[in-house]
Amino acid sequence: MGLMAASYLFLAALVAPAVAYADLETGRKLVEEKHCEACHDNKTMGVTGAIYRRRDHHVTSFAKLRSQVAACNSELGLGLFPDEEEHVVEYLDATYYHLGSAGAPAK
Repeated sequence: MGLMAASYLFLAALVAPAVAYADLETGRKLVEEKHCEACHDNKTMGVTGAIYRRRDHHVTSFAKLRSQVAACNSELGLGLFPDEEEHVVEYLDATYYHLGSAGAPAK
């Protein structure tokens, strides 16, 4: 097995447990602590959660939600670890999107 393939398998093993144990309450606290909804509220004139519920939202799958949370984390320098991103993803899905996780039960 090549070094690159081994690296991907190692990273997948690290991320898989984070998906399996995503916690909604931890996600809620992280969204609050990182001011995610306040940032989005500024874009929708102060209507809490409106950006998540608008008809033309870009998040149409669990994979896209995960990608969007990672992009916000990276672009805004939020400093979330991968497992924390998963908590946020599960919280946002349960609260706004209702897409259903990638098969992993949330606590």
